[in-house]
Amino acid sequence: MRKSVLFVCFGNACRSIMAEALARHYWGEKLEVASAGVSALGYVPEETIHVLEEIGVSTEGLYSKGLNEVDIDGFHLILDLVLYPLEDMIPPSFEGKLIPWHVRDPFQGGLDSFRETRNTIEWLVTEKLSEWIDGE
Repeated sequence: MRKSVLFVCFGNACRSIMAEALARHYWGEKLEVASAGVSALGYVPEETIHVLEEIGVSTEGLYSKGLNEVDIDGFHLILDLVLYPLEDMIPPSFEGKLIPWHVRDPFQGGLDSFRETRNTIEWLVTEKLSEWIDGE
């Protein structure tokens, strides 16, 4: 059975969207990935799309969605990129692992801010994610 990861941030427009796209890029079919927001912004800023595409990461199918649109129980791991108290939003039936890992929000910060956040998330996805997946 494939492992699955849900990336969560506040608006599901920058951080968690980047994490979803980067995880798909690096993990391919080995890992099922999705993203959601505590309070979905409803759109993905052009800067998010730009900084992903400039390094050759596909942005196809990415859209801003809320936690209520995702079957949380279906995931092995939830990565909380905003350090929001998600415990009250996760059903008691969730049997996976919740890992808090704050990543700075680049929203309204310009392309360099988005690039810094992308680079941080790229490191998280390529270096740290395998530790958490394998450590289950």
